[in-house]
Amino acid sequence: MGKTALVPRNMTFTKLSIKRNEAHSGSGEATPTTETDIWAIFRALRDSHTKFGLRSGHMQTLQAMLSFLKPGHGDTVFASNHEICRRAGGFDERTLRRHIDRFVELGFMKRHDSPNRKRYRVRSSDGQCLSYGLSLAPLIERANELLATAQEIENRRRDCIFLRKQILTRLAQLEEFDITDTFPAEARKILRRKMSMIEYRALLAKADAVCKHLSTTVDGPKATILSGSDGQNDRHHSKSEKEDKDLESFDSNQMLQVETLTSVCEQATAFATNRLRTWQDVEAHARTLAPMMGIHPRSYEKATTAIGAQRASCAIFIILQLGNRIRDLSAYFHSITVGRRANQFNPSALLERLADLEGRPA
Repeated sequence: MGKTALVPRNMTFTKLSIKRNEAHSGSGEATPTTETDIWAIFRALRDSHTKFGLRSGHMQTLQAMLSFLKPGHGDTVFASNHEICRRAGGFDERTLRRHIDRFVELGFMKRHDSPNRKRYRVRSSDGQCLSYGLSLAPLIERANELLATAQEIENRRRDCIFLRKQILTRLAQLEEFDITDTFPAEARKILRRKMSMIEYRALLAKADAVCKHLSTTVDGPKATILSGSDGQNDRHHSKSEKEDKDLESFDSNQMLQVETLTSVCEQATAFATNRLRTWQDVEAHARTLAPMMGIHPRSYEKATTAIGAQRASCAIFIILQLGNRIRDLSAYFHSITVGRRANQFNPSALLERLADLEGRPA
């Protein structure tokens, strides 16, 4: 068996030796050849085809035509329309002619018609050559332009992804800071559609402005200068213990009413089979809802130990009411009950905000 038998018949050639001006070579001298990655040019045009008003069908036709080119045999396609249509997947010849006309119009292809409209090549005894067919030389000559255009489009695509990730990071920060803020939800709806780089930059600027506004309107913790006095340290320690106790249980002046919780958090209330009259009813219902929300019973028990049963119940009701404003219900529950935001969790304030947003009395 010879070496040629080892080469598969359907092998795709990635590089072609293109002879320039083969149809006009009048001397017997050899024409210089240039090795060109024709498929790299094709991919560049494929990636930027919409810029030239081309559709996927056009690219399918061009791919079929390129497959007829052979190394060292020039850049002219001699296959008949019938063969090109068959290789392109069954186009009718009328569609093929429209596609060819479009490529000719854009300057990616030239027709070299023979007197009888057949496609073929003839050579003289002294090596002169005449090729009649569809020349792809213009496409190859515009290789640098197409490669640069494709790179520009790829750079723009990557920049848009980068801007989108920046926007999503800002939105996550805003949602973590204030779950009742409507801007993140509105921005996420905008991000669902295809956007230009200018639109991405405008949305990022708006998100930055919202973040900056929140950072300036919310007072940060004030620094306290402590002396080395043991008495002052004892008083400070006692004060910290009192604040921790206040966080773990409701103050009598800020005690939430069951009616307030159930009226504002109607999503959770709707799942109850009986009317929720007491905090015991609320707590029992919250334990039922937690697994439905993806919150493990052990996580719920840790929350009740850390912040108390009433606050943990309120967290369940409030999170369920917020619904799709929270991406991960379990993670958010952990954050406001036993995580870093536990000390900031204020059920009364959140219920007031929800009531204002939904137009109901708190």
